[in-house]
Amino acid sequence: QDVGIRFFTYISTMHYLMEAAAENGKKVLIFDRPNPNGNYIAGPVRKEGYESFVGMHPIPIVHGLTVGELAQMINGEKWLKAGIKADLEVIPVANWDHQDSYSLPIKPSPNLPNDLSIKLYPSTCFFEGTIISLGRGTHFPFQVYGYPDPNFGDFTFTPVSIDGMSKTPPHQDQKCYGVDLRNESMTHKFTLAYLLDAYQKSGKGQSFFNNFFNTLAGTDQLKKMIMEGKTEAEITASWESDLEKYKVLRTKYLIYD
Repeated sequence: QDVGIRFFTYISTMHYLMEAAAENGKKVLIFDRPNPNGNYIAGPVRKEGYESFVGMHPIPIVHGLTVGELAQMINGEKWLKAGIKADLEVIPVANWDHQDSYSLPIKPSPNLPNDLSIKLYPSTCFFEGTIISLGRGTHFPFQVYGYPDPNFGDFTFTPVSIDGMSKTPPHQDQKCYGVDLRNESMTHKFTLAYLLDAYQKSGKGQSFFNNFFNTLAGTDQLKKMIMEGKTEAEITASWESDLEKYKVLRTKYLIYD
């Protein structure tokens, strides 16, 4: 089950499956599923030069497509190797459209254990590219953030090794101070507020980030703008032109309203 976010890698696996099928003359049959984050589009569009397994396609972080719709886009835009096209058939979901909420009956990943974690995932996953813990090593990953410094907040948690979830989490066995997001609304949409809050509290500048951050973002501009002290409104405004172009492209491949 996909969650509709560019860096959730099931869609990268789908890309390689489509490519292998096209190379070997095999048909690809996709039994489509609802996208639990399918009712909006947000975040920077991945730039050329930042291709990776967490950013295979030039799409925003919250792309607003089902896996079936995205597969059609991959085929139609000739994003497979050498522009090859898969023999693709998508079996649509019945009785669902992009504005419908969807509660996943089975967690899609050990560290996305509930509906709220899936809603918060696009906002809190950026901490994977920083010094901050996002709750790996707890039973509420992606729903908190913190650091071993009381300056980061009154809420505390201690990451520990958990079999089947996180064997060696960041800041393992250290008390982290930060923010508890478990009361956040289920209508949550992507925000930079948590990332900017932690960056400002850290006072660490460049050393707040690790080498994975730009790969996650799919661009080097987000990091630059954060370090320049830009506001969330200023940063998101810089994405608008790319997002408008993407929204036009997206309409060509929609299966659902």
